[in-house]
Amino acid sequence: MRKTAMLAAAAATLALGTMSPAMAAPSHGHVFTLAIYGDAPYGTTPTDTAEFQATPGFVDSINNDPQVSLIAHVGDIHSGKQYCTQVYDQSVYNLWAKYQKPMVYTPGDNEWTDCHKAAEGGGTYSSATQQINYVLDQVTHQPVDYASGNPAANLDLVRSIFFSKPGSTLGNGKQHVLSQAQVYDRAHPTDSKFVENVMWQQKGIQFVTLNIPGGSNNDTDVWYGAPSQSAAQKNEVAERTAADLRWLDRAFSQAREDGAKSVVIFTQADMWDLDGNTLAHLTEYEPFVASIASNTKKFGKSVLLFNGDSHVYKSDNPLSPSAPCVDEAGACTSVASSHPGYDVPNFHRVVVHGSTFPLEWLKLTIDTKANHPASADAFGPFSWQRMTQS
Repeated sequence: MRKTAMLAAAAATLALGTMSPAMAAPSHGHVFTLAIYGDAPYGTTPTDTAEFQATPGFVDSINNDPQVSLIAHVGDIHSGKQYCTQVYDQSVYNLWAKYQKPMVYTPGDNEWTDCHKAAEGGGTYSSATQQINYVLDQVTHQPVDYASGNPAANLDLVRSIFFSKPGSTLGNGKQHVLSQAQVYDRAHPTDSKFVENVMWQQKGIQFVTLNIPGGSNNDTDVWYGAPSQSAAQKNEVAERTAADLRWLDRAFSQAREDGAKSVVIFTQADMWDLDGNTLAHLTEYEPFVASIASNTKKFGKSVLLFNGDSHVYKSDNPLSPSAPCVDEAGACTSVASSHPGYDVPNFHRVVVHGSTFPLEWLKLTIDTKANHPASADAFGPFSWQRMTQS
């Protein structure tokens, strides 16, 4: 549902330095590499398959890098102009099965939260009839979307396809991950539903994924444009938000207990991006921002967040109003005012480029013996390089 970033291809390869640490990193036991991307494959219409057709070559470009040990997708497997169908979701799963290394994925808004919207094949509430006018297939006259675009049902669909085995990764190879469905807080039994939230450690780095959908103020945009939220929508938001916050706390607690060197968070939502709206459209992300800030301060070591959603590459610290910001066009304005009142210097955030050609992934090199000062392409033990598909 996000705006399309119509930027020149040259900007996608913006030079951020003569030789980034990610490019220069040697292959040692304390160094490992991840490939990170999101908001792909996208289409400009329900029938636009150009990016989808280009994805096998994109998969090959990651497979052909011998340094990559794991792939992470931060959500949105189609655009806000494409339908939510079981056939499409399965086709993406089949594409990802070609990855030669393990893959983790956290869902985006377009594959579940926004499925209710007419542009994605859902429908529109009619004040005249007080009913929902669903988008129908012109031949079968049936709703084009899975479950008529019901967001909760589409999240269940995503879970059934991509998360059918709790604790397992996608792609190939093995990476042990712990799912919230396996170790949920028994005082909160509904947390067991959140199989998509996982965590793991690798060489002393704590990783965690959180299902936080972007664009919709944490899924509080009223489904189908009805006059008010349904009980089902209110329940969805409340249960997931609480489960996410408990999972985030657990990840940081584990990191502190194990003496982890750093924490890496993967989620879809750009919680600081107004996208043409007022600050009120970000209020429901505040609990997550507050938790990340407080946990990061308590942890006291480097914390790196990766998200997609807003499509334009950005390297910044939105929890520090004085921190520099770099995006695809160069220096950018801090977005710390979207959630004011924080100053957390040991935090950094990277927005991965997505939605447009050329397809792009971020090569993240982690050197557990390094401690880079925060810059456009490095922070603590982390350094990164943008990799565009030729």
